[in-house]
Amino acid sequence: MNRIIALLAVIFVSAVLPAEAGAGRFVQKLKLPSQLTAVVAEGDFEARSTGSFSVRLYSSENAQPGDDTTFFVTGLIRGRDGWIEKLELADIDGDGKPEIIVLVRSGGVGLSLSAHAFAFAKERLWLRASVVDLEKDDNPIAALKKAKMNNQ
Repeated sequence: MNRIIALLAVIFVSAVLPAEAGAGRFVQKLKLPSQLTAVVAEGDFEARSTGSFSVRLYSSENAQPGDDTTFFVTGLIRGRDGWIEKLELADIDGDGKPEIIVLVRSGGVGLSLSAHAFAFAKERLWLRASVVDLEKDDNPIAALKKAKMNNQ
């Protein structure tokens, strides 16, 4: 009898409480130069295969150790067709400063790739270049270097 009551309690709680927003979605921190931390995440409550992603910058200049996401600076939200596969830093414009590179893998036929490069400064973040529909084995960094740059 106790097992049945416990099982019913679990079923009731599961039915009443909302699903976890971050279940299986991509979210990652990346330490940047100039005492900045980037957080890149797929949108809350969205499907993994489509939706949006955010790129947020935080200053760790006056933060306590381990609190590198306390002081929000700026952020952007972009649409995505696929899931975020990888996050990296690369200098795509040759200025000696890295850009934040977000790689998105499409779930469609061929598993095509898109890449988005975000430039950043102390209190600014902007989309520098973006490429879509790359073949699954293409070099996204090389494609971003060839793409038209946004010089905001």
